Amino acid sequence: MSVSKVIRQLLFAVTFTAGLLLGGIQPVKADSAEVKGATKATRKIRENFDGVFKGKTIAYLPITLGLPLTNIWNHVIKKEADELGMKFIMRDPNFDPAVMTQAMSAFIAERPDVLVVQNPSIQLLSKLSKKAEKAGIHVIQINMISNYQTSAFVGADFYRIGVLTARDIVKECGKGSGKSGKIAFVQGTTTSSSNIEVLKGAMSIFNQHPEIKMVSNQPANWNANKAREITATVLKQHPDLCATMGVWGIMQLGAGQAIKEAGLTGKVLNYSSGGGPEIICKSIKAGLMDKYWSYSAELQGHDIMSTAKLILQTGLKPSQLRIALFSRLKVLTKANADNACWKITAK
Repeated sequence: MSVSKVIRQLLFAVTFTAGLLLGGIQPVKADSAEVKGATKATRKIRENFDGVFKGKTIAYLPITLGLPLTNIWNHVIKKEADELGMKFIMRDPNFDPAVMTQAMSAFIAERPDVLVVQNPSIQLLSKLSKKAEKAGIHVIQINMISNYQTSAFVGADFYRIGVLTARDIVKECGKGSGKSGKIAFVQGTTTSSSNIEVLKGAMSIFNQHPEIKMVSNQPANWNANKAREITATVLKQHPDLCATMGVWGIMQLGAGQAIKEAGLTGKVLNYSSGGGPEIICKSIKAGLMDKYWSYSAELQGHDIMSTAKLILQTGLKPSQLRIALFSRLKVLTKANADNACWKITAK
C-alpha cells in the first residue's frame, strides 16, 4: 500500500474528534471493560489503536512556557498523551537559544518517538532536527518552521495572514479612504519564520499600492513593552498614522496601549494574529485591538496530537513522511469577540 493511501485512510480516524475540546466534550481514556461488549471488529480496531501508543513517548520543546500559546499546547499535548497511555516529557528553555539546543540534543539522546518543536528561528534547530530524524525520531514543527522540513508541520499559514491583513489595511488606509496611508510594522524577531512570512505576505500587497507608506518597520522581540515604546515613538513622529500591524497579538497589545495613551484609539487601527487566548478577546472589546486573525492554539494542540497519532499508526520512518496541517483562521473583531477565545480553567 502506498504512503499516500495509508495517510488518506488514517486521516479520517485521527481527525474525527477535532471539535471535541471546544465543543465542551471531554474525551477520556478508554479501558478494556468499556469495549469488552463491542463487536469483534470494533475490539480489534481498538486493540490495534491502543497497541500503537502503549510505551511510546512524546517530547515537547517550546521556546518558553509562561505564554498563553505555549501553555495551551503543553496542556493539550500532555492531556491527550495521558489519554493514549503515552509518556510525556517537556523541557522549558525560557527563551535561551543555547539552553534550547542543549535540550534538543538531550531529547535526541533519549530517543522519544515524537518530538514537538517550536523553532525560534529558521536556522537554530535545523541541523538538530535532521539529526533527530536520522535517529528515528519523528519531528513535528509547530507554527514556526526551520530551514529543514521534518515529518510534519502543524500551524498557521503566516504568509496568508500577512496577505489578509494587508488587504484590510489597504481597504481602510488606501486610495479613497481620505487617510494618510501611513502604516507601521512591528516585527517579532527578524529570523523567525512567522515574522518573515507575515512581512513577505503583507509586502506582496503593499507593493501594489504606492499610496501605502510603511514609516516604521522594527523588531520588538516578542515583547509588549518594546512594542509599546516603538509605537509611542512612531506616533510622535507621525500623529496621522493610519494603522499598525504586528506578528503576534500579545506583543501587539503594547502597540494598542501606546495608541490609547496617545488618545488615538479608533483613529489608528491595530492589527495582529495569534492563538486566540481570552486576553485578546477582552482587549478587542476594550479597543486595544481592531482586527485579529486567530488560529486557535487549543485546536492546534489537538492537531499536533492528531498528527502524532497519524504518524505513529503509519509505522513509517521520518524520512518517508512530509505532511502538514494548516490551522483554520477566524477573524476576531468587536462584533464577535464575546465568546471567541479560549482559556485554561483551574480544573
